[in-house]
Amino acid sequence: MTAADALGTAALVAGLLMAVAPVLQVRRMLRTQSSRDFSLGYPSLITAGLMIWLAYGLAIANPPMIISNAASITFMLITIGVALHFRRVPGDPVEDVAAA
Repeated sequence: MTAADALGTAALVAGLLMAVAPVLQVRRMLRTQSSRDFSLGYPSLITAGLMIWLAYGLAIANPPMIISNAASITFMLITIGVALHFRRVPGDPVEDVAAA
């Protein structure tokens, strides 16, 4: 195994770990049934950047880059979807989920 192969494997593992990080936010939104304190701008911008990195990975045919960015995009889109699902409509009463 060459140094480039080892770095590619390490990059893939790191990318996959970063890809699943939004699961923590999704878990919280599911538990509280709210996305009130979640900014949709952040994952939207991250997703746009990931799409560029994915395109670059495809252009240079780099499997670790393609796999990790595709996984990251998938998890970010899931996070955005869950956040939109639990987005409160203005005027809805806000309940104290911490007390529940």
